[in-house]
Amino acid sequence: MQKYTMEKNHIIGFILLFSTLFVWSYLSKPSDEELARHQRMQDSISSIQIAADNLDPVAAAELVKTAPAVQLPDSIRLAQNAGLYGPLAPASVGTAKDYTLENDKVIVTFSSKGGKVSSVKLKEYTKKLYKRGEETTEELVELLSDERNKFEYLLPIASAPSGYVSTEDLYFEGSKSGNKITFTAKASSGGSFKQIYKLDDSYNLDYDIDYSGLDKVFNAKANTIGFNWENYLHDYERNATFEQQYSAVYYKEHDESDPDDCGCMQDDKEVLDEVQLDWVSHSNQYFNSTLLAMKSPFASGVVESVKNEIEEGKPISHIEKLTTQLEIPIDGTGFDMAMYVGPNKYNNLKAYDLSLEYIIPFGNSIFGTINRWVIRPVFDYFSQFIGSLGIVIILVIFIIKMLLYPLMYKMLHSQALMGALKPQLAHLTDKFKDEPQKKQMETMKIYKEYGVSPLGGCLPMIIQMPIWYALFRFFPASISFRQESFLWAQDLSSYDDFFHLGFNIPFVGDHLSLFTILYSVSMLVYTYYNTKHMDMSANPAMKYMQYLMPVMFFGFFNTYASALTCYMFFSNLINISQTVITKSFIFNDEKLQEELKAKKAAPKKVNKFQQRMEDAMKQQQAVQAKKKKK
Repeated sequence: MQKYTMEKNHIIGFILLFSTLFVWSYLSKPSDEELARHQRMQDSISSIQIAADNLDPVAAAELVKTAPAVQLPDSIRLAQNAGLYGPLAPASVGTAKDYTLENDKVIVTFSSKGGKVSSVKLKEYTKKLYKRGEETTEELVELLSDERNKFEYLLPIASAPSGYVSTEDLYFEGSKSGNKITFTAKASSGGSFKQIYKLDDSYNLDYDIDYSGLDKVFNAKANTIGFNWENYLHDYERNATFEQQYSAVYYKEHDESDPDDCGCMQDDKEVLDEVQLDWVSHSNQYFNSTLLAMKSPFASGVVESVKNEIEEGKPISHIEKLTTQLEIPIDGTGFDMAMYVGPNKYNNLKAYDLSLEYIIPFGNSIFGTINRWVIRPVFDYFSQFIGSLGIVIILVIFIIKMLLYPLMYKMLHSQALMGALKPQLAHLTDKFKDEPQKKQMETMKIYKEYGVSPLGGCLPMIIQMPIWYALFRFFPASISFRQESFLWAQDLSSYDDFFHLGFNIPFVGDHLSLFTILYSVSMLVYTYYNTKHMDMSANPAMKYMQYLMPVMFFGFFNTYASALTCYMFFSNLINISQTVITKSFIFNDEKLQEELKAKKAAPKKVNKFQQRMEDAMKQQQAVQAKKKKK
């Protein structure tokens, strides 16, 4: 009886066990969708296995690319990649890892995928995010961080179907020691491709590549390694359109002393066949990423710049795409380089002694020379003692005006003498009412009689023009003024939008710059006060043109760097002050009349320029007389 009971219990237990297994199997069976997905995976693996064994490796690689969601075993991927990457197939499989090097100035992030720099954050520089009505926020300036960027070597592997292997496709083994990182892609045939980075205490990375042992698998006809660098520049300044105009590819030919640029104002491309290059720089308005050849130059290159269309009020993906293609000579076992990724600071760049400082767009010819060797050192010197660059601007204006005051005095003195001759010139207006040219000739005769030159006031203006134009280039190019505030201007390197319009006006923008308004008004005042004595009845258009110029300048400078409009406004204030003080307290009408009498009595020197002007007027008068007769 006990035995029967045990058998009965066993039977019931087996029934329950099998029932449970049946129910579990039914509930956990894969759905039709899961079965289909599993079948697709099996088919993909089978196809790739077949491709690895029997098919062309390029076709097999395409199968992998079309099914990225399939996580293939490394053994299958290696088998497939063997034909595609040759001896570098072991490096074609892996997982991307990030590494960092850091000092007091930068945080450099590297990716083992490609063994390249994937981001450089500058600790001392920020990008300000302006939003009207909201508090301004900041983030660190970050270079080389766009996911679309490329930084790849095209290794001439003889067994690769395409003829080369791109390092962008390889996973490097990273090894960090102190401030040095070595990325290694090992080859199955022995040898490796290494990228070695060493960060110093500034913005410089010592950068070397080592291809020891790979020369055996290189194409026997190849004497260079290709290099491709694509860099999408982001906007870091308030005026992205203005920043775009100052962004370009710069490069220096090995046998030239000064660098060239590609794409400052428009899309551009330069093919530098068989031209050795010392360095190539991808530069924003105030920051750059530069690759330098340290021991021997790059063999040749192609550089290209493509501007991105910037639309008002819309997000900016990038301001410019810069592309550099270089040929690196295969000589020995490697190539020594350096990378500079940081601000466009003159002394930092000059330290390389490769004319790299010329990427700062101070200008060419005499204007660039004035900026680099006169204006820049002066501003740097006073900035050591004065915290506000706005005050430094005013101080520099004062020094320049004091140095030029002797010429200013000569100009004002000539104008005062011309003003004193007004009584002698008054009758000419009625006498030659219908003959403006003859009136002008008689006026010149009186000037000559009294030894007065109407061009005496031009010299100071001519001498100041190179300084003025040099400053026009200096302020938006010098990083010293970036995000420096003065009075109501938040950033002297950009415009001050004291009045925000909320809508866009052609040639003006969506704002009104107060410094530009003040400059235009002061220019009108100065023009009026400075030309009161001048008789323009012979050419009335000139009178109105003088007042039209400040209006035209307003439209041009409204979106310009406020450091320049600040300079021009305070420069005009000092000009007006010097003019008023000199004419009111230094010149005396009686003394001026006595001086005119003395000049009239003195023997006259022949002024060739005045004589040519008189001859030209006589010829023009003769032509007009003939026309009247006809």
